[in-house]
Amino acid sequence: MNVRYNAPVVLSFTLVSAVVLFVNQYVMHGLIPAWFSLGAGFNPQSYRNWVTLITHVIGNAGWNQFLANFAFILLLGPVLEESYSSASLVVMIILTALITAVLNIVVFKTDMMGASGIVFMMILLASFTNFKRGEIPLTFVLVLIIYLGREILHSLETGVISEFAHIVGGFCGSLFGFFKPGKVRTRR
Repeated sequence: MNVRYNAPVVLSFTLVSAVVLFVNQYVMHGLIPAWFSLGAGFNPQSYRNWVTLITHVIGNAGWNQFLANFAFILLLGPVLEESYSSASLVVMIILTALITAVLNIVVFKTDMMGASGIVFMMILLASFTNFKRGEIPLTFVLVLIIYLGREILHSLETGVISEFAHIVGGFCGSLFGFFKPGKVRTRR
């Protein structure tokens, strides 16, 4: 029996995030705030600020955040990577990171890091894996109500904007799934 690197995008994303967190905590303190966290103030003259528009999804505040996010990513990601292709998943991750970052800069102007927006993108996108044109999967409707509904209600109750990345990520996953259906598997 062989171990196979079955989902290169998902596994590489997980590995890079783990290495960055390890290096930040045990070797080079300050790596995540410098290169893997979106700062509250965006300076268009700063090269670092442009880089962190995407790299903020690699940074994590600690091992608990890493484990919470990447448990979902490792569960959902391989199915999505097979259904949509590795290249498409990379584009979806980058677009979700970029959209979340830009909206955060424009609306909230707060620090942001972590892959929770990517997690919610994958959760909503997964409900579209057997989507056919002209149909709305009931699984999508239920996931939308359960996951995004909870985040919207929680953001209203607590006034915390961390749910913002979840909502935007879910919205991105919904759009990706609706406009770019994955490969429909045929039954044998």
